[in-house]
Amino acid sequence: FVEMFVGVGASRVRDMFEQGRKSAPCLIFIDEIDAVGRQRGAGLGGGNDEREQTLNSLLVEMDGFDTTEGVIIMAATNRPDVLDKALLRPGRFDREVVIGLPDLKGREEILKVHAKRIKLSEDVNLEDIARSSPGFAGADLANLLNEGALMAARKNKKQVEMIDIYEAKDKISFGRERRQLMDEEDKRMTAFHEAGHALIAALLYKKKIKLHKVTIIPRGRALGLTMSTATKDILGQSKKELVDDICMAMGGRIGEEVETGDFSNGAAMDIKQATNIARHMVCDWGMSPLGPIAFGDNEEHLFLGREISKTHNLSEETAKRIDEEVSRIVTTQFDRAQKLIEENREALTKIAEALLEFETIEGKHVQEIVEHGEIRSEVVSTKTEELKRKQEEAAEEDSEEKKASDKNEDIPPAVDGAQAMA
Repeated sequence: FVEMFVGVGASRVRDMFEQGRKSAPCLIFIDEIDAVGRQRGAGLGGGNDEREQTLNSLLVEMDGFDTTEGVIIMAATNRPDVLDKALLRPGRFDREVVIGLPDLKGREEILKVHAKRIKLSEDVNLEDIARSSPGFAGADLANLLNEGALMAARKNKKQVEMIDIYEAKDKISFGRERRQLMDEEDKRMTAFHEAGHALIAALLYKKKIKLHKVTIIPRGRALGLTMSTATKDILGQSKKELVDDICMAMGGRIGEEVETGDFSNGAAMDIKQATNIARHMVCDWGMSPLGPIAFGDNEEHLFLGREISKTHNLSEETAKRIDEEVSRIVTTQFDRAQKLIEENREALTKIAEALLEFETIEGKHVQEIVEHGEIRSEVVSTKTEELKRKQEEAAEEDSEEKKASDKNEDIPPAVDGAQAMA
């Protein structure tokens, strides 16, 4: 609707409703209504006269509609929190239908639809894929299968296998692999960092979340990753689960320090994540001795169409107590992670050595090391896949050479002309 020329948006709104009246019965659907329906008079940039004129025209036209005219008006947005209050009052968009992300059954049904045009291997289990992809929308699931098909095509496979889909999921969730060269010292430091995360995850994560995969192959901006997946749709987290997350985040730095006696800046994001969780526990979720009190407003909302005059009404003493409580939570979990790693030092070393050998191992392999002291199941990783492919190619070359050799032996030797005459 909104253009550079003043009045164009309002004119288009009037034309749209006029066409709707002429075409009745009909449905007028406005997608991304937040583009023109944002709250007026908020934010730091001042008002936008053209957008506000368009919104005013929309409000006027909706007020002038009679329920007997046979025209239904619908709109969609993924940001209902920024809409102008006038849009949502009775007589306008007063009925809200929330379409959330699909649940486990919904994801499985969506996968079945998109899987019809892809040739899948027998080992592909759509229910397992749906279970391992909570939070994925329909478009994400379609993209997941497409990426899996591309992965299989690059390897010259005739069918899409489960490993291709899992690789595609890792790419979508954590970024593309970056095969950059790391020297042995950096690789070893990264291996023990990820081993620290993985060991804590294997010891603590038992129900809602499970350890999925550990890798020292760089993805995105990370030199290595410890990936966890939810075993079901998570609707909320308990205090115990939150402090377990903080403890797991601390495992990387401790893993480095236990092995090398030093630590790198690779734990920067882990520390930030742990601090954010602890601060939410204190300020938003009432999970501290300060009590069930919400302290201050979230500053992230300043530019989202809300009033900007809100400030943190905290005294210096209260702010100090909040900081002390956040520090106490993080420090307690750091000490807890340190104790767990020291008690399982041998497992830490074996996990790191497995990462140095295979580059990527699955959560079940970490669990086997923790429980049995060794990996007992087959390791399938990018490195082992490449080695297997090279062995298959070498075997094919040997087979072709042998066939050619056997064929040459079947041809009778040439006879000298003089001998033939004799």
